[in-house]
Amino acid sequence: MIVQLSGILVEADLSHVVLDVGGVGYELGVSSATAAALPPVGEPATLLARLVVREGALAVYGFTRREERTLFDALCRVSGVGPKLALSVLSTFSAAELARVAVAGDVKRMTSVPGVGKKLAGRLVLELQGAFSGDVELRGLLGVTTPDDAAAPAPAPAAPLEEATAALLSMGFTPEEAALALERCEGAASVEDALSHALRRLGGGR
Repeated sequence: MIVQLSGILVEADLSHVVLDVGGVGYELGVSSATAAALPPVGEPATLLARLVVREGALAVYGFTRREERTLFDALCRVSGVGPKLALSVLSTFSAAELARVAVAGDVKRMTSVPGVGKKLAGRLVLELQGAFSGDVELRGLLGVTTPDDAAAPAPAPAAPLEEATAALLSMGFTPEEAALALERCEGAASVEDALSHALRRLGGGR
């Protein structure tokens, strides 16, 4: 597994770079954010890397920040999302912006990514909410919760409900259906608990 490459940057544009590592040239797909953070061509550079094997072809993708690589992995796990579309998402949003879009359930903003329609945007938002809530690295590096949130314990129970409501809306339920499904769920400890409760009710359980 290739996880990092260090060498001389010999070529770079907004979607790929070529890195000379001991006389061997590696072409890596990159986001525009990574491309913008690289040193000038001819200078030493180090990139975190991810090797992807698809249909018998090998492709390497590079990142200047660890959280971007983690997000790339999370995006590639979403059905219908390949490495190129994952890089398109990461070129449209910074890691922190993507966190805000996911946590807010902002499906409309997610559709601003080239190649992402409303249905896929809803799936991306829902899957990324799970990634941000379940990955310690992403929570810590991206600061999804703010110091102000921590300093105000009273409204904290509402946060899982808000995120669960956004997730249900992205799945196609109406605001009224989401509100009814989340009744008596004010004390939910997490988004996952609230969603589980809601989906049981929507499926006919109590």
